[in-house]
Amino acid sequence: MAGTERDQVSAKPHVVVIGGGIAGLAAAFRLRDEPVRITVLEASSRLGGKLSVSEVAGVAVDEGAESLYANRRRTTGLIEEAGLGGRIRPAGVTASAIWSRGVIRQQPDRQFMGVPCDMDDLARSGVVSAEGVDRARQDLVLPSFDRDGDMSVADYVGGRFGPEVVDRLVEPFLAGVFSGRAADLSFEATLTPLAKAARAHVSLADAAASLTPVLAPGQKPPPVRVATLEGGFGSLPAHLVRQVLAAPGAVVRTGAPVRELARTAGGWRVGVDGAGGVEHLDADAVVVAVPAGPAARLLADVAGMSPAVSAFTEVPYSSVAMVTLAYPRAAFPAALAERGYAAYRVPAVEGRAVKEVTFTSVKWPHLAGEVEIVRCSMGRFGEEDLLRRDDGDLVALAAAELAEATGVRGRPAASRVSRWPDALPQYTVGHGERVRRIRETVAAQPGLAVCGALYDGVGVGVCMASARLAADQVLARVRQGAAVPAA
Repeated sequence: MAGTERDQVSAKPHVVVIGGGIAGLAAAFRLRDEPVRITVLEASSRLGGKLSVSEVAGVAVDEGAESLYANRRRTTGLIEEAGLGGRIRPAGVTASAIWSRGVIRQQPDRQFMGVPCDMDDLARSGVVSAEGVDRARQDLVLPSFDRDGDMSVADYVGGRFGPEVVDRLVEPFLAGVFSGRAADLSFEATLTPLAKAARAHVSLADAAASLTPVLAPGQKPPPVRVATLEGGFGSLPAHLVRQVLAAPGAVVRTGAPVRELARTAGGWRVGVDGAGGVEHLDADAVVVAVPAGPAARLLADVAGMSPAVSAFTEVPYSSVAMVTLAYPRAAFPAALAERGYAAYRVPAVEGRAVKEVTFTSVKWPHLAGEVEIVRCSMGRFGEEDLLRRDDGDLVALAAAELAEATGVRGRPAASRVSRWPDALPQYTVGHGERVRRIRETVAAQPGLAVCGALYDGVGVGVCMASARLAADQVLARVRQGAAVPAA
């Protein structure tokens, strides 16, 4: 780079993104065409956070998150902007079943996030007992529940339908999304569309029905539009990094843990661990794209941040292990694609180690080949002892439970264990209020923004949307060209 060009780049406002997971990379990607200089700092040795892909039996299979909702522009827009629109691959089958009372059973046709809309449909599914269906029918006649404050999913949904619907339908959904438990998780923060609809309906079944399509007798609900990327969703971070690095002066560093963050007269000072000690970078703005614990440590000494720091410390995290198994196609007793579901969930009350099973080569037809790929998810909140078991034990557990549920014969031909410690923030009761405190406190700090799974949802698409919001917030600040007052 010539001297004049280098001077022009260094004169641009400097935005530091702390965290190289998908949220941090999405924020940097949003900034790449703006008149700013970008630095991304990632503490670990790799970028992408919970997005990673590697081969199992010669097939590229995601180790973490594998999909997004394809009908939401906010989730697919970044992928298309990155030039990857032609690599989006839709799911072939999206329906999920439930392992309940010793059998894999189809979920009720009409349900929303595990909450049933039609009690006769619930009875036909066999997911809950006859007694459980009778209790669930009481929702239709119970008076309205007052909800002055937040409640747990178990308290609100269980109060309407009874505990069996929670245990066998709703909690498996929450375990799949949040790795959490209905007794802990916030109704408002985890089942948000339903919580809003419930304010306009006495019956929770009626509220759920208002969010689902009306079906003719015998008609199945339309499939959810879910998609992934050819080559694996875990290939997305590398594409984003390449485009970020194409921006003049952009820097992306791994093995660069941030130890200090302080206000200065002109912006922010970021302290980064280096070979020679702590290196200090001056920034006009900072995007914090790390989990709650690291965010709390970084902001603890910044004046005025106490309400946010307190809220960060109140957010627990759940760890997850993904056990991926490959079998010869003939090992399964019937054609998987003909069963009508691509995954099944396992309620915690069944006492199994695996909480969700996805038949990857059924869900993603472009991966179908000589082997059947199966992903087995383990780890609900509080199951740390299970996840401390070695890889061989987890593979054996997953294979045994899969065989019991599906009748698959023989041992897997190949396996892989991917561990994700502290992977998912728990949206416990009061989570919405905590997020409000964080955002209000951060908004009072010029040139500071936050993003990631903690705020608006744990899905990849939602994380990318929160990153775009954070990038726009710091851009608005640097465009003002105003100096940040000293702390």
